[in-house]
Amino acid sequence: MKEAAHQRHYDARLSRVTAYIHDHLDDELDLNRLADIACVSPYHWHRIYHAIHGETIAATVKRLRLHRAAGYLAQSSMAVKEIAEKSGYANVQSFTRIFHAAYGMPPARYRKEGSHQQFKALHAGGIAMSYDVKIETQAPLIAATLDHLGSYMQIGRAFDTLFGWLGSRNLLGPGTRSIGVYLDDPSIVPEAQLRSKAGVIMTQPMTLEAPLALTEVAGGRYAVLTYKGPYADVKFAYQWLYGTWLPQSGQETADAPVYEEYLNDPRSTAPTELLTAIYLPLR
Repeated sequence: MKEAAHQRHYDARLSRVTAYIHDHLDDELDLNRLADIACVSPYHWHRIYHAIHGETIAATVKRLRLHRAAGYLAQSSMAVKEIAEKSGYANVQSFTRIFHAAYGMPPARYRKEGSHQQFKALHAGGIAMSYDVKIETQAPLIAATLDHLGSYMQIGRAFDTLFGWLGSRNLLGPGTRSIGVYLDDPSIVPEAQLRSKAGVIMTQPMTLEAPLALTEVAGGRYAVLTYKGPYADVKFAYQWLYGTWLPQSGQETADAPVYEEYLNDPRSTAPTELLTAIYLPLR
């Protein structure tokens, strides 16, 4: 009982830090302040975070800020200078250099030529190419999940909390399978009310404590589109899948939510090389 109570207390401290980072991406994040939030000595906090999350705090903040910046570039008309400022860079030149290193092209070019533009052109019939969609029969899955409410672009917050919980119990490994379950249509549900679940497929019996829960992903027939590129652009893959492929396929959707499986690790994979398998349930 005493060990379980200590573990819960530790989980709460890690969750506070994760929430603080995601809520203060616009701010200068002070590492000593994060140590205070975690109630851990700053001499040891960095090593604890790195050991559990697989990356340094600085790497987490950089990855999250660039992910958000890519979303602004793909989905808004916000000026590059403003995006640079919101991403914590003193000038456009610094932001351009760091963004280019991560995404393979400077921000302005990414806005014009990123993978989101390929799906836009496909949806409009502007280019003669298509993406491979496979029909597969999937077995039911059981996942340890954490609910997320709000923009799907921000589900990383739930994943970071979930990984912290699992990592502190040595339940993450090279074969860990991560999924995101998306319950609402972002075109009709207000962003603040979108429901989703960050999950990890269970391969062994596990006792979970709130706010984590067990979620069953229905088995059956699925259309599977494997998308390669930044998570910020996956919205446009959905538009092509629903707007172009589905009407032409002769298939009908089943009464179950869509889910994604993340086939490589965003902590160690360039955004342009990320692989996301989108599973659309079919009758």
